[in-house]
Order: sequence, then structure tokens, then C-alpha cells
Amino acid sequence: MKKGEKALFMLPPLAYEDSGAPGVPIGSELHFEVELLSWLTVVDVCKNGGIVKKVLSTGVNRQTGELDEVTVKYKIKLLDESIVEESPEEGSTFFVNEDAFGEQGRAAKNQFSAVPPNSAVNMDVELVSLKPVVDVSGDLKVMKKTLKSGDGLRTPHDGETVHIRYIGSLEDGTVFEKFGFDGEPFEFIIDEEQVTVGLDRAVATMVKGELAEVTVKFEYGFGSTEVQRQLITVPSCSTLIYEVELIDFTKEKESWEMSAHEKLEAAEKSKVAGNDLFKIGKFQRAAKKYSKALSYINEDGHVEDEVEKLVKTVRISCWLNHAVCCLKLKDFAQAISLCSMVLEIESCNVKALYRRAQAYIELYDLELAKTDLRKALELDPNNKEVKLLQANLKKLQVESDKRDVELYANMFDRITEESDAVSKKRKVENVNHNEETKSSDAEEALEVVKGH
Repeated sequence: MKKGEKALFMLPPLAYEDSGAPGVPIGSELHFEVELLSWLTVVDVCKNGGIVKKVLSTGVNRQTGELDEVTVKYKIKLLDESIVEESPEEGSTFFVNEDAFGEQGRAAKNQFSAVPPNSAVNMDVELVSLKPVVDVSGDLKVMKKTLKSGDGLRTPHDGETVHIRYIGSLEDGTVFEKFGFDGEPFEFIIDEEQVTVGLDRAVATMVKGELAEVTVKFEYGFGSTEVQRQLITVPSCSTLIYEVELIDFTKEKESWEMSAHEKLEAAEKSKVAGNDLFKIGKFQRAAKKYSKALSYINEDGHVEDEVEKLVKTVRISCWLNHAVCCLKLKDFAQAISLCSMVLEIESCNVKALYRRAQAYIELYDLELAKTDLRKALELDPNNKEVKLLQANLKKLQVESDKRDVELYANMFDRITEESDAVSKKRKVENVNHNEETKSSDAEEALEVVKGH
């Protein structure tokens, strides 16, 4: 039935069998008029009957996640209704993945009853508030807890200027810096290494007006050295706690809002920034700049005829430079993919062949590397880098062939040994069989003699 639905249920004369019921004659057909006013949703949380949740009133917003911090009001009772735990009126705060009593139970405390080991309990729980917790870094070393929700869904992109106010403190509460509270907000550019990596990444996940607490382990903070900050010297390997509010941020013009010339200009600017980062060994950040440049001039974007050649040049340059970053970062599969994109539209590009061959060698696809280098030398016979890589490839091929010879030799030796062992075993079995046959023949002859 649906909520508010009325229905007439008709039960046959056997509803109360032959005994009838008070006020119901034996053999009566019963009619029930039923209206469904409401119901309680029951959820088997663990799918095994271990935890069963009955929803008394539905809440709002999203469900909790495993990392979230929640405030709840609760009352826990044994099956005999004795209360074993109760929250204060304002509720209690805990993290979603923490356990309750477990297998050990709990002794009586204050006015509350003891909890025997492995006891089933009933819990009346009201979720008062929810503070979402996000694993920003993916390894639990930069955690963001939202204290106040912001507006909208748009978060700052790399290269955009953010305006924040924040307090940075150590785990013991000692404040090491405080910015943006007196006068103008504190400003920095996302992904420009102007603040700690942890704070940078966390702010990049925030929306305008959001207030958050960000916990940053030392790997994403100031590292393993002492650092003098605004108020104190931060000890080495310190965990940092930031309370940060994103007041606003400057939004760059979106690609779809740009003309073809503006897209090309933005792509060129991002490519140059990538080149500058590459020169100082910032390969990860350089790769992001090349990706951003390509996003302005991707294949799906509309490009006017007069800038098509320039776009192609910038696109190829970004693919090749990004491929070099991937080689440095040991992402060889991605390097191959990027070089292949170049070769799809410019099959005679020597740099793409050379860099793809480098990646193939790292993945030990020597034959594919050999093919690329052969073609590169056909196109540019005097290219020193290609010749050097080809010479290195030949050495690797010789070493690989030598290992293969040793491998097959060992395999052949093992096969020969196994074959010899089988032959010896068969010879022994044949000898034993012959001896048994001779013995049997002698016994038969003796029986024949005796019979005569």
C-alpha cells in the first residue's frame, strides 16, 4: 500500500478457523477497511541481522561517511530496558568509524547499568549535526573537516587567486601564524607553492564561504626541518592544524567563454609556465600546466581557420613536453600515449619517436623501441640522441638475448634431467618386471614337473 491509501480486505470464513472469536460468529467472512497512515523504515545495516536500524524520523542532507565527525543524542538500553549509556542533552561528538562496547562489555558506571560481554543493545539515536571529513591527499595525511558549509559548487582552479583568513596552530594548540583577520584577507595563488602543500590542496576543495579545519601531516607541511613562522618556530615533523575560511576567489575566464585567439593565448601562457617549472625540476607541476594548456585547445574545441596552424604547433609542443615530464616521473605508459597522439597527426615527428622509444625501453618493449628508433634515424640520420639511444638499445638487446639463452639452456637441462630420471625409472621397473616374470616362469615349470 501507499501512504494515505485505503483498502478493503476480505477474509474467508476460515479466518478464525472453527473456534470463532469474541463477537465473531463461527464461519463468518470478515471485512477490514484499512488506511495506511505511516510506517517506519527498517534497515539491516550489516546485512546479517547484527545491526538493525528503525528510522523514527527522516533527516535532511546527505548520509554520513566513514571519516565524518557527527554529533548525536543517544540512549542505549539492554533488552530488559535498563539504560547503560546516555548522551548529555547537547549531544556527543564522535567519529563514525569508532566502536561502542565490543566483545568485552563494560562495568557499571555512575547511574548506568553494566554491559555484559557480547550483549545486544537497543539504541535510540538522533543525529544532531554532521561535519563532513574529506581525505584531501588520498593517504589520510591532509584531512579537511567542514565546520560551516559554503555557497555553490565551484571550487578554485589551479592558477586562480584565493582570498582567505586562517589560523595555523600545532597539535597542542600553540598558534604559529594568523592571517587575514586585521584588514585585507590573505591572498595566494592555487598550485604556486605560496603556502604549504596541505593548505593549498585543501583550499582547492573548498567553496566560497566555507569554514574548515584542515589537519596536515608534516609531509605536506613544513617537512622534517624547523621553520620560523610569524609567531613561533615550528618544530621539525610537526602536524599542523589550520582553521581556514574561503572568503572569495578570482575566477578565470572559462574556455567556453573565450574566442579562438583568447584560447590560443591562454594555452601559450600555460605552456610557458610549464616550461619554467620544468627548468627548475618541478615536473609534476609542469605536467599540470601542459595539461591545462591543452584543455584550452583540445580537439573538441572550436578553432577558427586562421589560427589552426598555430593551435596545432602549440598542441604538439605541449604533448611532447608533457611526455618528457612523464618520463621524468616514470609514468611511461602515459608518455607513450602522449607521443602517439603527436604521431597520429605528424607521423614523421622525430622527437615523438625518440621519446616513445625511451618509454618503450623502460617498459622493456625492446622491439617496439627498435622500430621507432629505426624510423627516427631514417628521418634524421645524424641525430646524436637517437644514435646514442639506439646503441644503448643494442646493448640491452644483447643482454636480453644472453638471458634468454641462459633461460632456455636451464630449461633444456631440467627437461633432460627429468627425461633421464624417467628413463632410469622405467629401466628399473623393466628389470623388476623381468625378475618377477622369470620367478613366475620358474614356479610354473616346477608345478608342471610336480604334476607329471
